[in-house]
Amino acid sequence: MDVTDTPEGIPGEGEEPPNFDDWESPDEVLKAGPIRERMLDVIVQLREPTKVSSIAERVDCDTETARDYLQWFAEMGIVHELSGRPVRYERNESYLKWHRVEQLRQQYSEAEIVEQLTETLDAMEAYRDRFGVESPDEVSLVDASREGSVEDIWEEVSNWKSLEERATLLDAARRDEGRGGRTGRVDA
Repeated sequence: MDVTDTPEGIPGEGEEPPNFDDWESPDEVLKAGPIRERMLDVIVQLREPTKVSSIAERVDCDTETARDYLQWFAEMGIVHELSGRPVRYERNESYLKWHRVEQLRQQYSEAEIVEQLTETLDAMEAYRDRFGVESPDEVSLVDASREGSVEDIWEEVSNWKSLEERATLLDAARRDEGRGGRTGRVDA
């Protein structure tokens, strides 16, 4: 095949473009995935203890199937089962932190982790200098908004909080902690 040839399946000049309305919607494509993956997506997004029926609805499966998967995820330590009527499930934050630390260890070398931690700590220090406090929780939006819009200050404070979470995970990955679900707070 010559580099100037049109590959098969690509319409040539004069041919009509595909009808995009005939394609599946993104929602349908996402619902077509395996139940286990859809269930995990929903679990990761849980912000509060949630009933099985609500989770089943969000996953688009029946309640018994959801109950079976949730019990399996509970045995794996990914969710906590809260007994009572109705039984509710919440995501296990410790498991998710441990998983993220493991991903960092697999994704980056130790030197890269240290480099990223250093950059993150430097960025946090810049926020400390900018606001004159040690923690984003100490920033007064009223006082800080004299220098800029509340929205801009809020975004900076949110970024600072995200940097703290990132530093905690990177530090745990650097110290080889987190195995067994333990992660500590970075001493920056």
